[in-house]
Amino acid sequence: MKLRLTISARIALLSVVLALLSNLALVGFIWKQTSADAVAALHREIVEQADALRAVWRTGALPALADAITHAREPGDVTLVLAIYDSRGHRMAGYAPRHLAVPLADTPFRIAMLGGEGVWASREAGYTLHPIGGDWLLVGRPLDLIEAQQIAIERALALAVFLSLMLGVGTGLVLAHYVAGRLNTIVAVIDAAGEGDLTRRVSLVRADSDEGDAFDRLAERLNAMLGKIEQLMAELRVVTDSLAHDLRSPLARLRTKTEQAVLIADPHQREAALGGLLVETDLIMRMLTMVIEISRSESVTRDRFTLVAPADLVEEIGELYAPVAEDAGLRFLIEVEDRPAPLPLHRELMSQALSNLIDNALKHGASGAQVTLRLSRGVEGIVFQVEDRGPGIAAADRAQALKRFGRLDTARTTPGAGLGMALIEAVARLHGGRFELADNAPGLIARLVIP
Repeated sequence: MKLRLTISARIALLSVVLALLSNLALVGFIWKQTSADAVAALHREIVEQADALRAVWRTGALPALADAITHAREPGDVTLVLAIYDSRGHRMAGYAPRHLAVPLADTPFRIAMLGGEGVWASREAGYTLHPIGGDWLLVGRPLDLIEAQQIAIERALALAVFLSLMLGVGTGLVLAHYVAGRLNTIVAVIDAAGEGDLTRRVSLVRADSDEGDAFDRLAERLNAMLGKIEQLMAELRVVTDSLAHDLRSPLARLRTKTEQAVLIADPHQREAALGGLLVETDLIMRMLTMVIEISRSESVTRDRFTLVAPADLVEEIGELYAPVAEDAGLRFLIEVEDRPAPLPLHRELMSQALSNLIDNALKHGASGAQVTLRLSRGVEGIVFQVEDRGPGIAAADRAQALKRFGRLDTARTTPGAGLGMALIEAVARLHGGRFELADNAPGLIARLVIP
């Protein structure tokens, strides 16, 4: 059976392992550094002692050196090795092995066993060996004291490792409990969203994302995502209800006219009735096409963008609509106040959005006898603007006009589905901009701002 650890257990185990490894590395460094420092201190002491005794020998020869060695060691002191050896390695004076086991050579500092018998055969010592005439001066100290210090340090370090292990376990459990608590809060919100409750949000420890931890940043993004999903679901319900409501009337009229056309015997009247069927069918097709266009604009990626000159686009669309406005008895003006460099735009969707703006102005602002298509550069970016001199839209009704299927005609008796403005706003979001309505006093200003 495969053992699987929970995320909390894995975090706790990882915390323990990291604490143990870091403390082992620290303990190893301390042990090595302490040993190196002790050997270095021993080296300095022995070299200084040897230099002092050689100076005594140079001034007073062997008798003075032997007397200095005798007085340098306290009675019973076995930690200081001082001796004079002849050329054959036999001890002449001092405390050291009777026969020297190391080679007779000028040795500044070395660690080795000085003798081959008794305690000297099992005790390493740090020593220096220097020639004095035809004889040799040995100065050294056994490493017993250093080894005893190392044993004490190793015991202390072993205790420190044990304590650090216990501390790591405690820290790991606290950390695992904290992480599990934060994750469980997030999981509970996700589970609620999976069951259909999109109103719940993950609480933040710190509301400011710059000061919060990674969990706060994750929670903030999750809350934003849930808010977007909730908004989309609300819009989907509105779309479904509104589409069903708006399709009911044309479908009912289509069915009624179809029944009437079937019963009409006169070919001319039947042909006129069939023409009415085509009108109703076209209305339904336009409504469905607009819904598809909005969905397509919300799913387009920026890799579909191309470099488009805004001024050329405005002039091209203006030339197409100028004859339409003239036929409607309106004055159509194209005002290009600036010619910015080409921008990355989705040309087809931008053309559709501007066409919708002009269609709305021609349809609802015809009483003002003038429609203006304007391109300018603002503080926040390039501004595509359509102005009319019609009745306009009251400030309180503009938010409703921008909603999908939002119509100021609540009875829905006038043609249209209330999708034109929604498509324009979707195109603005796609380009990272915004769509807004303003008062033209009189009339309406529809403004599309692209960064």
